[in-house]
Order: sequence, then structure tokens, then C-alpha cells
Amino acid sequence: MELGLLYSGGKDSTLAALLLEDFYDVTLVTAQFGISEDWKHARSSAETLGFPFERLELDPDVADEAVERIRADGFPRNGIQLVHQHALERAADDGFDAIADGTRRDDRVPTVSRAQAQSLEDRYDVDYVAPLSGFGRTAVDRLVEAHLEVTVGPSEEIERSDYEAELREIIATADGLEAVSDLFPDHEQTYVTGTR
Repeated sequence: MELGLLYSGGKDSTLAALLLEDFYDVTLVTAQFGISEDWKHARSSAETLGFPFERLELDPDVADEAVERIRADGFPRNGIQLVHQHALERAADDGFDAIADGTRRDDRVPTVSRAQAQSLEDRYDVDYVAPLSGFGRTAVDRLVEAHLEVTVGPSEEIERSDYEAELREIIATADGLEAVSDLFPDHEQTYVTGTR
């Protein structure tokens, strides 16, 4: 069965791919608005890991709506959630038998509720798989430490292929870097460079 996994090049989506590869023909799919060329880092990680890679173009209107939500809310959660749901729908409509992501049990954003998963499956006749949904951050970190080589750093310094980076770029271009700092909390990101 063909499975499209939303892929950023980070540790969670990489670990999800490794967990699924025995059961599916996994293609790593980076969903982008076409704002930057950061997707090349995800492609490089996919090649290093030996997985096929695809880019999936997202609707730029969704990026605009997400940025407006982030500005209105004063934080990124609802905007990122909107984009993630759109990315899952685009992947589901791309001909895969199953779609997946790297969301963990304790993620604040993005999340996929049982009702959202069921709706996605019913509307697109696709299976939604969340292989890390039973894993907390500590368990993921231990598995990553044992099995992956990663670069870790602040969000603004790690070149990743995710929609948060593109939303940050849209806001920085329109409102300046200070606005990005005001709206997005400081946190570390990872970029997978290989396996151990």
C-alpha cells in the first residue's frame, strides 16, 4: 500500500517514516506554499534515509488565512492547525492509499482528533495513520537519540521544510522579524542528517 507521510525533515516525521516502512511503501511528502526553497533540506534527508520524496503545493490562500489567524490570536497554534489540516487533505487527494504525519500524543499543535481523522478517511477514501500518537516527547527523544543523527537549534536557525517556517517568513516580510518573535514562542527544531 502506498502511504504519503507529511515530512519536514525533523525527528518526529523521520521516526514516523521508520516505524511505517515495514508496513507501507512510504513516500515522504513536504507540503509547501512555494515561498522558499527550504524543501530541499527535507529532500536531502529523504535521500539520506532512502525514501522517495515529493513536494506538495498548498493553496496560498490558506497561508494568508493562517497568518491572519496568527496575528488575530497573538500566537501560532490555530494558524498552524489550519495549515496542517489543509496539508493532510491535499495529501489525501494525491492518490495515496494511506496518509500519515509525525504528530505525537503530547503535541499541542498540530493535532488530529478522532473526529477529524474519521472525516478525512470518509471524505477521501484513505487511511489516516498516526504512528507516534502513543508516544510522548521523552519516548521519541530516546528513540531519536538511539537511531538518528540530528542537528538541533532555534527555529529561526534550523532550515526545515515545514509550514511554520513559511508562515514565519510571510510575517517577517510583511511585519518584520520582531513580529515573528512576538507571535511565535522560542523553541528548538531538529533537522535529520542520518541514521545511527
